[in-house]
Amino acid sequence: MTTHIARWDLDKTYLRTEFDSLRDLVKTALERPDEKRTNPGASTLLRELVRSGIRVHILSGSPEQMRKRLEDKLRLDGITWDSFTLKPNLQNLLRLRFRALRDQLGYKLPALLRSRASLGDGDAGASGETLVGDDAEADAYVYSLYADLLAGRVGEDVLLEVLERGRVYEDVVAETMEWARRLQHDDVVERILIHLEQQTPPDDFRAYGPRVVPFYNYLQAAFVLQEDDRLGADGVLRVAVELVTEHRFDGDSLARSYLDLARRGHMRGTRTETLGPALDRWQGQGRVPASDELRTMTERLPPMAERARATWRASEKELPDYVSLVEAHNARRRR
Repeated sequence: MTTHIARWDLDKTYLRTEFDSLRDLVKTALERPDEKRTNPGASTLLRELVRSGIRVHILSGSPEQMRKRLEDKLRLDGITWDSFTLKPNLQNLLRLRFRALRDQLGYKLPALLRSRASLGDGDAGASGETLVGDDAEADAYVYSLYADLLAGRVGEDVLLEVLERGRVYEDVVAETMEWARRLQHDDVVERILIHLEQQTPPDDFRAYGPRVVPFYNYLQAAFVLQEDDRLGADGVLRVAVELVTEHRFDGDSLARSYLDLARRGHMRGTRTETLGPALDRWQGQGRVPASDELRTMTERLPPMAERARATWRASEKELPDYVSLVEAHNARRRR
């Protein structure tokens, strides 16, 4: 059976985390699991992915000391996962590795490569991947580099130069290069979804090609995953219900979420026709929360899908210039 992996960040991707000041860090560390806030629609989407049989691997920059609280929060949300990797910040402090505290390239890239290389032989050949992160740090850069390393489009010479220019510690460089050499090359990363927590202009991500999709809300992520055949119509509707009932979206704003993606060329204009029949089936089984808003959305999607088909950005083969991009990849570290 073919498997699929979803790799998720937590801070500012799944959780509404503030860590731009010392006060924010202390508050985040002391929050109880039930006090931690989830980005609208994120928990519903992640539960739906698990329900569809997708394996969840969590890779977060949160410190290892927060593991219990973060795991308890995910359990409260009904989330299950296959692996959960956190950053060894205390170890970095004890070793006086101050650059590593904020560095994402030297943390996330080897962690991703190690996780992929550690899959069983059957899984390594069968598992496609979807990666979900945010614009607060370096996720678009690291995820794209990881995807092109897996596909064999980035060679060892480029990887080494990227790590050196990124000021990654020497032993981490050696570890990363070793994991990269163990990879079974295959073009397995289908999509990289970047939550625009910092409201970064979406055009800033065009350097990474159409595989990277910046999104403002999790209904947009659900639309993309449905087109990729990773999420069913029921899952999309459940995310939409949460946005309506808990976050005051109306039918127009739900439909405009799709239109925004279509205008930017991220949607092929397929599968939207499945949402109306799914809603009919729900209504045939009883009362449906937010049914009027869901009906408005499904009725307004067909012309938007037509627009999507006209503006779809076909896959581009041009490789990002990772060497040139490395020094500007982490906006938070620059600040």
